[in-house]
Amino acid sequence: MEKDAREKLINQTGSVYKLCNLAAMRAMELNSGMKKLIEADPEEKVTTIAIKEIAEGKVRLVLLKK
Repeated sequence: MEKDAREKLINQTGSVYKLCNLAAMRAMELNSGMKKLIEADPEEKVTTIAIKEIAEGKVRLVLLKK
């Protein structure tokens, strides 16, 4: 992954840790059968699809305040 693309993803979520958690959670959703939000090759891994969805703004991190 290019440095610019990686920085864009990190800026979208606020930190690399939030990005990893968001991508992992979305990958688990995809793995359990949820619909893909982007066009993707059937051979593509769910983690790659999750990252692409985040990059395209289809999946966002929402923090709930207590």
